[in-house]
Amino acid sequence: MLKIKDRAPLFSLQSQSGQVINLIDYLGHKVIIYFYPQDFTGGCTLQAKDFSKHYEEFNKLGYKVFGISKDSVESHASFCDAYKIPFTLLSDPKREVIKAYGVFQETVWYGDIGVDTRRSTFVIDEEGKVLDIFLDVDPKTSTLALLEKLKK
Repeated sequence: MLKIKDRAPLFSLQSQSGQVINLIDYLGHKVIIYFYPQDFTGGCTLQAKDFSKHYEEFNKLGYKVFGISKDSVESHASFCDAYKIPFTLLSDPKREVIKAYGVFQETVWYGDIGVDTRRSTFVIDEEGKVLDIFLDVDPKTSTLALLEKLKK
C-alpha cells in the first residue's frame, strides 16, 4: 500500500477518447487520481457528478483530475457523454494501476468472492509524490471534503 510521501506509480492508460495519458507528463502539475469500481453504478455516478460539479474549483486550485476504473474506453466514453463529465477517465482493464496503487480488494457479492476496486482518492504533488490518501471514501461527501481540505 502506498504511503504519504511515496512516489506515485507511473502509468500509461487510455482515456475515454482513446488518447494515451502518461502520468509522467504531469510532473510539474498537481494531480488528483480517484479510483472507483464501475461506470453507471449508483455510487460511482454520484461521485463522478460531484467531481464534475466542482471541477472548475479543482482547476482553479491547479489540480488535474483523473478517474480510473477497470471499465473499457467505450464505457468511459458513454459515461462521460451521459453525465457531461468534463475531466479525464482512464481505463485500466487489467487492473495494473489499480493494483500498483493498492486499491483492489476482495469482495463478497451474494456469496461469490471476487476482486473489486476500493473507492479511493490520491493527491499527488508537482514532483510526483503522494501528498494525501483517502481510502474507502463516501461517494456522496468525499469530493466536497477533499476540495475543502485542498483550499486550506
